[in-house]
Order: sequence, then structure tokens, then C-alpha cells
Amino acid sequence: MSPSTYPGLIDFLQEDLAISSASIAVALRRSQQDPGPLPMILWQYGLITLDQLERIYDWLETSS
Repeated sequence: MSPSTYPGLIDFLQEDLAISSASIAVALRRSQQDPGPLPMILWQYGLITLDQLERIYDWLETSS
């Protein structure tokens, strides 16, 4: 996932999944230190549930 998909992804996270801006900011900082897919970082740090992770990957699949 490239950073160019982040604006749409971040909108989805905030509007559809109600993920806080603070949680997203933490994940973005972590992704700079330890590169990896943003959804996985959110899940690894306990910022989203497994169900939310599945919804994110479904959204990514349909939005590309």
C-alpha cells in the first residue's frame, strides 16, 4: 500500500469505522519507523479489531 492511498483510507477509517485521529497518528508514526501496511500496524497496536481489519482490506480491494 502506497502513501498515495492514505488520504482515502484515512477518510474511510475516520468516517466509516470511527477510528480516532490520535490512533491514526500513532499508526502513521509507527509506519515511518517500521514500514508496513497501515491497517496491520493499527491492528498490531490494538487500535482496531480483527473485524475492522477485514473491513479495511475489503475496502482497499474495492477502492483500487
